[in-house]
Amino acid sequence: MTTPRLLSCVVVATLALSACTSGGSGEPVAGPSGAARSAGKTAGPGGSPAPAELTEKDYRAALDKARGPIREALKKLNSAGVEELGKRLGQTVSAMEDAVARLETLTPPSEVKAEHADYVGALRQFLSALSAAQEDVRAQDVCTGPAVLTGVEEIGQLSPVRRSATALADRGDYRTDVIPVKVSKERSRRLPNGRYITSGSRSGRAYLELKNGNTQDAVVVLVRGKKKAIRVYVRKKAKFRVRGVRDGSYKVYYTLGSDWDSKAGGFTRSCAFGRFGKSLRFRTVHTGAQIRWSNWSVTLKAVVGGSVPLKRVKPGDFPG
Repeated sequence: MTTPRLLSCVVVATLALSACTSGGSGEPVAGPSGAARSAGKTAGPGGSPAPAELTEKDYRAALDKARGPIREALKKLNSAGVEELGKRLGQTVSAMEDAVARLETLTPPSEVKAEHADYVGALRQFLSALSAAQEDVRAQDVCTGPAVLTGVEEIGQLSPVRRSATALADRGDYRTDVIPVKVSKERSRRLPNGRYITSGSRSGRAYLELKNGNTQDAVVVLVRGKKKAIRVYVRKKAKFRVRGVRDGSYKVYYTLGSDWDSKAGGFTRSCAFGRFGKSLRFRTVHTGAQIRWSNWSVTLKAVVGGSVPLKRVKPGDFPG
């Protein structure tokens, strides 16, 4: 005769699950209830529902919303000279941080999940490189917006953005081209020694001799009143004589650096700015049968026995 087994059944209403155990063996015999199976959603952290997957249309709109501010910020950064570079770079970092943070919260269509992750990861690395470049800008090791982007390209943080953007765009005609400017490789452009960048009338009798004893090229600017009368390029360890300087009082400014960008009107790397410690007075005097005038010689480096000091100036105070 078979002894009947007793079954006990416990219902946990709050979980909508039933668990039944055999009074004989203690083995579980029941699984999820129908209510749990019909829910069809994966729980997120802490038991909260996971974000809903975006439709292609909504995902495309979210990409566009992030793309616009990044492109606009990079355009402005690329046109920045040394005076406004720190501010522009800070604005670019801020705009990218907001855009990338929004992209990181998205749940893209399942078929582009991997491409989306690669794209956002590449943007995050690009953002980190731009943020790190702020210290180089403060130290004036990098002096123009294009040079900032060139530096990021040199450490390999732009190519991944382009590759991942293309891979994602190809999956659904998504607009992911966030880099709107051409980024060149690092260069070391120089002008010939003595090349005039700006040259007003040089009809005077006097000359100004410029000696550049530094290890960097220089551009010297002569300012008469509020006007830049002469700008001339003097290579490192070289000298040049500016002839025909007209009478008047001139302030002498100079900038040192590497890689002269004629379009930006400045050096792109390792830039410094200074001025001669006093104005130079050029004067022609006619006395009877004689004509007298004054010539000057300026050394763009502190020298023992020099009579006039060189003074550093801020980029914003330089008449570039």
